Amino acid sequence: MLQTLPQHLQIAKVLHSELEKVEVIFSRQLESDLAFVNELTEHVDRYRGKMLRPTLLLLTAMAVEGDPCDGAAISARHRTIATVLEMIHMATLVHDDVLDEADFRRRGATISALRGNEMAVMLGDYLISNAFHLCSTEGESSLNELIGSVTNTVCEGELLQLSNRENLDLSIETYFEILRRKTAVLVGACCRLGSVISNAPDEVVDAADRFGSNLGIAFQIQDDLLDLLGDRDTVGKSTGRDFDTGKLTLPILLYLESASPSQRERVLGVFEARDESALRRLLVESGAVASAYAQAEQLVEDAKHELRVFPASSGRELLYSLADAVVTRSS
Repeated sequence: MLQTLPQHLQIAKVLHSELEKVEVIFSRQLESDLAFVNELTEHVDRYRGKMLRPTLLLLTAMAVEGDPCDGAAISARHRTIATVLEMIHMATLVHDDVLDEADFRRRGATISALRGNEMAVMLGDYLISNAFHLCSTEGESSLNELIGSVTNTVCEGELLQLSNRENLDLSIETYFEILRRKTAVLVGACCRLGSVISNAPDEVVDAADRFGSNLGIAFQIQDDLLDLLGDRDTVGKSTGRDFDTGKLTLPILLYLESASPSQRERVLGVFEARDESALRRLLVESGAVASAYAQAEQLVEDAKHELRVFPASSGRELLYSLADAVVTRSS
């Protein structure tokens, strides 16, 4: 995601340096005295892409402090918690690839494709257990409680989504509840914790959380659109998995919301035939794709509006730029 942020190069340089430190903490935490485990965790590097969540935590910390460009706003605790949240996110990706039967991510084979589902599930569990072990080293119960609560909510979101596969009666309200639980709460927590650790006032902490939550939902809508419209080589991971696994995403739900009985039957036929190209044409031509994209754009604008309580700074401007990049990305 950093490559989409060309402005304010000094603070971007500091942020890049801090993310490298997060990567070091990440790797050291996963080290085991079992060579096979170390060999397996090397595959996790393939899952590191945008590092959006640690970026948001660190950048929020810099923004609420008025972003001193020497990196003074970033503490060891910021880096540790950024690593914890990235580990939890990585675990969800490993598990998602099992659930989605995906064989390609970050332009390479998934853990499940390389080592099988059983090994992938255990690796995801290993990431989560290490995340909470690392978090416990901070000796701050409130951090453990918040991150534990967020992780519970993420799992609830995944369960809610699984229980609604191929449910053509899924409401748009429930769809957004899935996104809120599965994606938004973790992204919101990154921004909240970045500001909490910096001792920001409550008004700023709450605004940071809302910024991240709105951004997280917009990110997921864009992810769903890329899964529907993108190609594997450009997106960098398996596409069409939502359709193949019966996940109903926003364009489909928007189409169904105004569909006549005959149009609804047409969608049902497309699902039964597993005709992804027909579904893509239907959703594009009906305007459902454009409508979904417009909702993602509005969520980004809502997110940016929350930043008005942050001090004017290059850090805040970078958050604006990062928010815009969420809906213009192609991978």
